[in-house]
Amino acid sequence: MSAATFDLAFYRSRLAALAEKGIFVGTSSWKYPGWLGQIYTPQRYEYRGKFANTRFERECLREYAETFRTVCFDGAYYTFTSEAKLREMADQVPANFRFAFKVTDELTLKRFPSLPRFGNRGGKENVNFLNAPMCVDLFLGPMEAIRSKVGPIIIEFSKFYPSDYARGGDFIADLDRFFSALPKGWPYCVELRNRKWLGPDYLACLQKHGVAHVYNNWTDMPSVAEQIGTVGEQRTDALTVARFLLKPGRKYEEAVLRFKPYTRTQEVNDEGRAALAALIERGWLKPSRDGVFLYINNRLEGNALLTVLAVLDRLAFLPAPVAKAAATPAPPKPATQAASPQLDLGL
Repeated sequence: MSAATFDLAFYRSRLAALAEKGIFVGTSSWKYPGWLGQIYTPQRYEYRGKFANTRFERECLREYAETFRTVCFDGAYYTFTSEAKLREMADQVPANFRFAFKVTDELTLKRFPSLPRFGNRGGKENVNFLNAPMCVDLFLGPMEAIRSKVGPIIIEFSKFYPSDYARGGDFIADLDRFFSALPKGWPYCVELRNRKWLGPDYLACLQKHGVAHVYNNWTDMPSVAEQIGTVGEQRTDALTVARFLLKPGRKYEEAVLRFKPYTRTQEVNDEGRAALAALIERGWLKPSRDGVFLYINNRLEGNALLTVLAVLDRLAFLPAPVAKAAATPAPPKPATQAASPQLDLGL
């Protein structure tokens, strides 16, 4: 089928209108060649007439920020990010852009998985689990250089097993000690992967420290809609964060195989779209002091850009396209004049 298009400028204007109200809608990471011809212009990344992937990965954040006002930098989860790297990223985006950062797994894994990247540490206890001084020195320290562009600090925990914690209360006690030792003033939030621990004791701990719960669509977690019902009014009013990652019940690897290379919507997730729309509407009617940050992953439906588009189209309070009055057709534009940007839906 031929590719359908829509007005990219209008798409951008609606996202900007939300950001002006403190509602930041973005994606999980940004370096996706599948978005070329959608929000990315292939010609910007050519070298000697050919697409250069190295140039694309190095420079596409600048073009991403022409559409979105926030992004979740998943790369921070895998290694401590240097101040030089953070400055390089911050220099590519405007002053009103906000990065979400996932806290490095050196601090959030209780036991290292048996994966090649962990070498001989695989399967062993992590002595730096919830090491607050290390978090301050190696994670938060470099971020001081770009603090005005720092959004949510996401402390994501992989699923814990009985060998990690016999009781959820032991985890909550460790979490309490960790936040007691961290400096105040950063927008911390916790992403949990143990559904049975999402209850009053966990929420009370977050409330005590002014920390937000991250609503998350994930394999073993209740849907975002269910989590909203569980958290209810115990949520932290200062900050709202949600990540729409996977259809609950689906494994990450399955989603990758199903949806790659993320060029189009392959499966509509009505429940996820409804929850995303509800969080946007709630943020519009009752703003959070430190903002509403909502991140959509390609692995939810196949293409995060189009998931966002579908949700924007159902928000009645956002500006609608202005109908153009009929007019005498203008003479053809010269062939050298660039057309207004259109987003390729890849349908």
